[in-house]
Amino acid sequence: MGMDDQPTIADKKPAVMKLEPGDYWWCACGKSVNQPFCDGSHKGTGFGPQKVTIDEEKTVAFCNCKHSANQPFCDGTHAKL
Repeated sequence: MGMDDQPTIADKKPAVMKLEPGDYWWCACGKSVNQPFCDGSHKGTGFGPQKVTIDEEKTVAFCNCKHSANQPFCDGTHAKL
């Protein structure tokens, strides 16, 4: 496997935050300096951001290890990495 076949682990804990309604772009590659959001660092990799639409203000836990089976949200996978 090449280095770009697996996402970079940005952190081994989720990014928990309160979000206002709107569209957000979750970083899937792990390279963004603006975690958990995309900053375009995926260019040249096989990864792209995932659009997340929030309909009402709520607190979410975005996956920062990039290995969750419930992307873009945390499912606890980071505890096994």
